Amino acid sequence: MSANIEKASPEVPRQKWKVPHVFVILFAVIIIAAISTYLVPAGSYDRAENEQGRTVVVDGSYHMVDSSPVSFLEIFQSIHKGMESSASIIFYIFIVGGSFGILRASGAIEGVVHSITGKLNGKEQFLIPVLMTFFALSGAMLGLAEETIPYITIIVPLVIMVGFDSIVGAAIVLLGTSAGFTAAFMNPFTVGVAQGIAEIPIFSGMLLRIIFLIVFLGVSIWYVMRYANKVKKNPELSLVFNESQEMLGTLGEHKEVEFSARHKAAFAILLLTLVALAVGVIKFGWYLNEIAGLFILMGIAIGLVSKMSFSKIAESFVKGCQVLVLGALVVGVAYGILVILQDGNIMDTILYSLASAVGALPSQLSAIGMYVVQCLINFIVPSGSGQAALTMPIMTPLSDLVGVTRQTAVLAFQFGDGISNIFTPTSGYFMAGLALAGISWIKWVKWIWPLILIHYSLGALFVLVAHLIGYQ
Repeated sequence: MSANIEKASPEVPRQKWKVPHVFVILFAVIIIAAISTYLVPAGSYDRAENEQGRTVVVDGSYHMVDSSPVSFLEIFQSIHKGMESSASIIFYIFIVGGSFGILRASGAIEGVVHSITGKLNGKEQFLIPVLMTFFALSGAMLGLAEETIPYITIIVPLVIMVGFDSIVGAAIVLLGTSAGFTAAFMNPFTVGVAQGIAEIPIFSGMLLRIIFLIVFLGVSIWYVMRYANKVKKNPELSLVFNESQEMLGTLGEHKEVEFSARHKAAFAILLLTLVALAVGVIKFGWYLNEIAGLFILMGIAIGLVSKMSFSKIAESFVKGCQVLVLGALVVGVAYGILVILQDGNIMDTILYSLASAVGALPSQLSAIGMYVVQCLINFIVPSGSGQAALTMPIMTPLSDLVGVTRQTAVLAFQFGDGISNIFTPTSGYFMAGLALAGISWIKWVKWIWPLILIHYSLGALFVLVAHLIGYQ
């Protein structure tokens, strides 16, 4: 008896599609921009200095110029040129990040978190607004995002211990920081960079942004507390019930950190720095050089009061820089795109086309259109500083042409950049936070999508309000 028996070939597991690295995306855009210099007509606007000393596009001055498509080698040279052009911003980001690295190494942040939670013992429901406000101020005033992720390992076990779940713990950090980062009133990495490019006073228009921050944060706190109370009453309603139960076994590994006199001194220096920053920017017109010097001084002072050796201060500074390597270098690569567009003489042609399309709309829709563009771009360029470098050189003169104030254009960038940072899988720090909390992206999206829609709606409303009142 013979039989032909076919062996079933083992199934080859299908490789899941992964979002390309942000550098891959940006370099692809550089190539597309280079190709565009051969296809898009070259043109230019005249520029002049207005009464406030700002360099602005002269409306109606667009004219055709000789085509100058970039060569093959210039595609690769554009990255170095972009980093040269944005060197002041890149090193500013490194210096601020390094200074906060010293603050983190002092243990002061862990100390203040445990101090807050200890004082609220027995009043667990107040943990959520207090801690979310703390992280929101970190995002709004210091531009912290990636830096807050390690605290998920502290907050998640804490909230599970008092009867909530890991989504609540991750949301306290991610949503709190995001609300502050999105509606920041003095974030040096987004507001500071964007306003610098837009040539408007650094951190100007602060009062309205504080109001917007209160609304964003209030809605976020309400959303988290609503879910947390539901889980507290019936833990099985948790979307991550099994994951939270598994994490209970590790609670004993987390030691409390006393908020010592050294920690208090470190925070006093931080607060003094922020006051000096506000005074220097508002009264003396400080810019990147002065602010960077102030943060270096802050880092050294915090290191000294924390009894660190000079070598430890230097090591902590370097570690703080390492956290922001990606974000800082993204600025340079993004500027490479601008180098291509400018060298190819098609930047103004793109600007003219956008102005023609957006300018045909009512001015209210022009402001909303800018906001929508920024929201879409953030899905592929999640770095706030990088997106500012990529879009604000275009959006600034565009706002002049369509009758939208530059401050409103910065606000549109700010909201467009911030909202999706705790939703899109291209946001590296957000995905890292979910991984630390043991939450799958699918379950997080299932939980958060109604809030994301609310935030997008609030962003559109606030941009419209800013435009209608002529926000300056």
